[in-house]
Amino acid sequence: MDPDFLNVFTQPPALNEFLAENVIAQGEKKKLIKPTSSTNPKLEELKLFLIDWINTTLQEEHIVVRSLEEDLYDGLVLHHLLENLGSLKLDVEKMALTEKKQRQKLSVILEAVANFLQLEESQQKWSVESILTKDLLSTLHLLVAIAKHFKPNLAMPPGVQVETITIENTSRGLKTANAVEYITEDKEKLEAQSTDDAFDELFSRAPNKLDAVKEVFLQFVNQHVGKLGLHVKDMESQFADGVILLLLIGQLEGYFLNLRCFFLTPASTMEMLHNVNLALDLLADGGLLNFSVSSADVVNGDTKAIMRILYCLYSKYK
Repeated sequence: MDPDFLNVFTQPPALNEFLAENVIAQGEKKKLIKPTSSTNPKLEELKLFLIDWINTTLQEEHIVVRSLEEDLYDGLVLHHLLENLGSLKLDVEKMALTEKKQRQKLSVILEAVANFLQLEESQQKWSVESILTKDLLSTLHLLVAIAKHFKPNLAMPPGVQVETITIENTSRGLKTANAVEYITEDKEKLEAQSTDDAFDELFSRAPNKLDAVKEVFLQFVNQHVGKLGLHVKDMESQFADGVILLLLIGQLEGYFLNLRCFFLTPASTMEMLHNVNLALDLLADGGLLNFSVSSADVVNGDTKAIMRILYCLYSKYK
């Protein structure tokens, strides 16, 4: 018998009460913060920090948030926050009094967030339903993502993590799974990411050698994609949509990518992000990705990000 199936019957009383309070419909799956993490001092610190940040940001609009769960679910605060931080006008009513209108409002707001953050749906740790139902974990992930995008220097409490429980109501009963999830990045990880690598050194200390390195990479790329009748002249613009990168990986790794798996002629930023994310996943699965690379940087034509990816391939197939 599946041991996870029996999990729910062997949980401590407090967790059983928690499961009873959070009713999960048949076939539904939900991830929540475990009761054991509800009094986590770091979690409380982050909640207070975000509340203070929101209230300071919206001070001139006389909006006061006291609870992240109770004050953000209807979209009003999120609406004001995005318009204030992003200097944009969202085409939704300020007040949404019915659940139907709140759902519509949140849909517009979260779509705007996805566009700003250049995230595909699969990368989002929140949804209209989770925010509307006052899910704290989703709300925290959403606010942290917004804050990191618009205020990258905001000194949020680092390394905030929570214990989570994923509950699924299957035909055989409740199935649960426990995990630990970071809400803000670990301080040691941030310090590791900030450490200069060879490309940081190249860009900062030897910019005169940059063109020579780019030329080496372009020769390498054209040697392989030339077999497909392609030629790359501009690294930044021609790799931004992920197409040539995917075809290059296929050529080097010796497999054919099904055209239904990616967009051969991407018509939007989201389609370009899909292609680049697929390429990064393929590289990671093949053990080739030696650097942390943002797909958004590649789509935006960031030379350093593109060169990091090409170096991973060049170092194996040169």
